[in-house]
Amino acid sequence: MNKIFKYALLGAVVLGLSACSEDQLNTTPTDSMSGETLLANATNALVPLNGIYRSMYTPGWTTTGNIAQTFGISAYNLMAEVMGDDMIMGAMGSGWFWYDAVYNMKSFYTRSTFRSYDLWKAYYTWIANANYIIAAQSTMAGDAKAVDYVMGQAYAIRAYSYFMLEQSFARNYANHKTEPGVPLYTGPTFTSTTGQPRATNQEVYDQINSDINKAVELLQGTSQQDVSHIGYAVALGLKARIALTEQDWTTAADAAVKAIAASGKEILPVKDFAGMNSVKASNVMWGAKIVTDQAGKYASLFAMVDTLYHGSRAPKQINLDLYNHMSRTDTRRAWWDPNSKYSTGGYEQDKFHFSNIATWEGDYVWMRVEEMYLIAAEAYCHAGDDAQARQYLSALMAKRDPNFDASQYSGSSLPTLTSDQFTGAYAHSLLNEIILQRRIELWGEAGRIYDIRRLEQGFRRTSAQGFPTGELLTTRPTDNPESYMWVLTIPQAEFDGNANMNASTDQNPVGDLK
Repeated sequence: MNKIFKYALLGAVVLGLSACSEDQLNTTPTDSMSGETLLANATNALVPLNGIYRSMYTPGWTTTGNIAQTFGISAYNLMAEVMGDDMIMGAMGSGWFWYDAVYNMKSFYTRSTFRSYDLWKAYYTWIANANYIIAAQSTMAGDAKAVDYVMGQAYAIRAYSYFMLEQSFARNYANHKTEPGVPLYTGPTFTSTTGQPRATNQEVYDQINSDINKAVELLQGTSQQDVSHIGYAVALGLKARIALTEQDWTTAADAAVKAIAASGKEILPVKDFAGMNSVKASNVMWGAKIVTDQAGKYASLFAMVDTLYHGSRAPKQINLDLYNHMSRTDTRRAWWDPNSKYSTGGYEQDKFHFSNIATWEGDYVWMRVEEMYLIAAEAYCHAGDDAQARQYLSALMAKRDPNFDASQYSGSSLPTLTSDQFTGAYAHSLLNEIILQRRIELWGEAGRIYDIRRLEQGFRRTSAQGFPTGELLTTRPTDNPESYMWVLTIPQAEFDGNANMNASTDQNPVGDLK
């Protein structure tokens, strides 16, 4: 069996089969646990399910070091933000996330303390947990809707995990469908399980689509019991994200519109969700409530970005070109402070804050309804329906800038280089404006490099944008959409334990180009 899976099963996979959201993570080997009891009925099955969600924000279980930058979903979103062109790290600080920002992680694939190992183990752990739950579908007792609620989430977790693995360890789907993706596992795995070879991107996305469609089907008609759970509306939101990446504009628009309706959430004025730290805000679709005894302390999103902690040593700032695109009446300007003492190049962020620094508290927001409006707007625009695209963009901007007028924009032209989005040549492109508003609205949240990849763009960082010299990457091919810079290397441990994967033929390029 491949080694990463072995670690997952004997170390952290079972946190899903033994831990509830209120307890410490249990590391008892799965093979010795009474999985039949835990998965015997829908009520008991919420225990392993909540364990999976708990691990999505708990630091330290995926790796033996660098724990400060391994706090689950929010860490991986922050990683993908600093890899792009909108979030500037004003200084190296203690080094956390700096090596992501300067693309100096790939050569560390032999170590269990760096990004490749961390991501691989986390997502495959969640997949392995989901597979155990899905395998019990035919035998699980309970009310039919209660069983559907459990199973729908398991399918959604598996779809989400494979989707994020593809975005981290493979090239973009649209242009590289036949290229290697990641290994597929759809059943329970044990220490004796044979490791799988890399499937093609097409095969992985076929599984992702099958899983997310099954999740949507099962979750329809159920009620989201907790904001940390993937309910019906969140599953639709994930489906919209996946379809957007696949450039399936019709499906993306349809799923986003349905997600808006099903969520019952509303676009909030900026002042009503200040700090981005509460899942109680009425625009939050999915997130994690962080209570005092579960706070990651220094290993947390807010520790990394809030200037009350590491954000003072490694300030997180906005690209000046992006900031200057906002009009003077755009209320989102409040998310950045030009006069902050930490604004050394770009302007220091004021968007994310601890809700209580004394107790290290601050909730994690993983999906807001505003994102669904932006997905709908973008997908409609790609599909040539400018009227619908303007409608959804205008709905968002009505809560952001009273002077915004969508009628001046039309068409779907978009430059190859992201820095060219600010030039006059694209000043009236509707798609260009939608993407710029997405960059502003979801700054720090959506994982900027994922958008650059799926839109087949390249970027160039400049001093004029506010980037320090150490982050400019002037000799690196960030302007090449076909670059391997943002494709992570597969951890060596996978090759050491998987007879069906060969490091000489299956490893992603360590360099920037193949």
